[in-house]
Amino acid sequence: MTSRDEVDVALKNDFVPALRAAGFRGSLPHFRRLRPDGIDLLTVQFDRHGGGFVMEIGRCGVEGFTTHWGKPISPSEVTAHDLHPDQRHRIKAASGSGTDSWFRYDGDGPAEAVAAAVAKLPEAEAWWKGTPNKSLERTRER
Repeated sequence: MTSRDEVDVALKNDFVPALRAAGFRGSLPHFRRLRPDGIDLLTVQFDRHGGGFVMEIGRCGVEGFTTHWGKPISPSEVTAHDLHPDQRHRIKAASGSGTDSWFRYDGDGPAEAVAAAVAKLPEAEAWWKGTPNKSLERTRER
């Protein structure tokens, strides 16, 4: 069975360079890309039982995010997990539900899971591009 450490190495060798090429900064598991009209967020969320991960993506205003209880989170610290569920999106390995939709590395190995994750970046880009400014305005109001 592939270990989490092996997956981390594979992500750092293949996935992180793809994110850097797309303009993201940060380190596993949280990345952010500053744009003139908002911050694109990506968080790699690992299965607590091991063997898989998903990507959570989101978008917030350039000033960061304020939680519903009033805590401000700066642009350099905000993550996809800080956002409300209706302001983020889960990128899955395949359509479906349950663990079948996770990028699995407990069967085929880390390289295959990471390659599948990299292949999903265009889906994430389409979501970020299509996120309406109305959603960002809601973020600013909170």
